[in-house]
Amino acid sequence: MIQVDISKCTGCRSCETACAFFHTGKVSNRLARIKVMHLYETGVDGPVVCIQCREKYCLECPINAITVGKNGEIVVAPTICNLCGSCERQCPIGAIEQHGDLVYVCDLCGGRPKCVDACTEGAIVYAPGTGNEATLASLKQTTEKMNPSEKRLIYVEQLGILLRSNWRESRD
Repeated sequence: MIQVDISKCTGCRSCETACAFFHTGKVSNRLARIKVMHLYETGVDGPVVCIQCREKYCLECPINAITVGKNGEIVVAPTICNLCGSCERQCPIGAIEQHGDLVYVCDLCGGRPKCVDACTEGAIVYAPGTGNEATLASLKQTTEKMNPSEKRLIYVEQLGILLRSNWRESRD
């Protein structure tokens, strides 16, 4: 699974560029499966990517077009998917998103995530074989009616609050 440490993120978006280029051959943050959110008012930047959460809300696909791959990645079957948007609505952090006729979600690049290779600050780490105990249940109700971008913003804001709280405690 991919682990993110927003305390190390500089907001450079190299992860987005590497992801989009690997999957599409184009440089476009819209085509990336990882998105960096910039919280200018608090000075926090943070990438949002599928964290293979415990709940796996996206698996509630009404036509079973989404499964979990051998590395724990979320796999969307494009020949089965009817682009209903259920997975996009279900993900509390906006890590799965529909663009045109495709659903974008981290597929771990076949076991070697390009975003991890591109992150020179160590803010993104790939730890294969680790189970994720992260739970997104507390965010589910809060972000239920939001679009993916709004969900990502709320998620990074919550991570930023925790980061600032830990920083303050360490200074006391």
